[in-house]
Amino acid sequence: MDWLQTILLALIQGVTEFLPVSSSAHLILPSQLFGWVDQGLLFDVSVHLGTLLAVILYFRKDLLLFLSGLSFSEETKHYRFEMAALILGTIPAVVFGLAAAGMIETYLRSGWVIAFTTVFFGALLWVADKAAISNHQQVSIMHGLYIGLAQMLALVPGVSRSGVTITAGRMLGYTPEASARFSFLLSIPVIGGAMLLMLLKIDWQTFEFSNQLWVGMLVAAVFAYLTIHWFLQLLDRIGLMPFVIYRFILGAILVWVLI
Repeated sequence: MDWLQTILLALIQGVTEFLPVSSSAHLILPSQLFGWVDQGLLFDVSVHLGTLLAVILYFRKDLLLFLSGLSFSEETKHYRFEMAALILGTIPAVVFGLAAAGMIETYLRSGWVIAFTTVFFGALLWVADKAAISNHQQVSIMHGLYIGLAQMLALVPGVSRSGVTITAGRMLGYTPEASARFSFLLSIPVIGGAMLLMLLKIDWQTFEFSNQLWVGMLVAAVFAYLTIHWFLQLLDRIGLMPFVIYRFILGAILVWVLI
């Protein structure tokens, strides 16, 4: 890869990992438009590590509070419940990912699949946001499991992990902010697990480290952190509709590029 490809792909990964707009859809466009070769597993690992570090850093206080919940005192009951919801929400994606990763990789990574899922799940986000009548704040343990079941769909390219989990949160009656926060916290074990799977596929005998991996990780981390902060700060003012419209436009562009 050249430096332009390195920085652009890391920036795209950092920004789109946590917005409900599908990172897969964004990563296919540059390769189609510029004819770029695949960036390789090592680069994927480095940018995922950057986004993982960003979300851990942003929610560091919450993660420390979850640890305080292990004291099993009455005052920390809230954090134990939320941690249990996150653990239950993680299990479906792990099980489904291990069982169906090969099939998805073989049959569902085409540009047309990504174009369809970008539009379809954008429409689903719109419906969920408009139909929501409740405004709960704390995700219950069982609802954490339901959001985790929805997260399984994110293994299909173009669905968007944050998009489908926020959609599920809105369908279950949680505020956009509460849905987004739970989605971001749920990303920590999922991104970490995805990194481990990628690391297992790397041929370490031919391993070569480069400065581009460091730069990719740093760029992804910085833009992921800023995106999380910006999204949570502005969500109550702009809502989710701008992202729905954006997904429709992106899907149309993908169809135009693929024709």
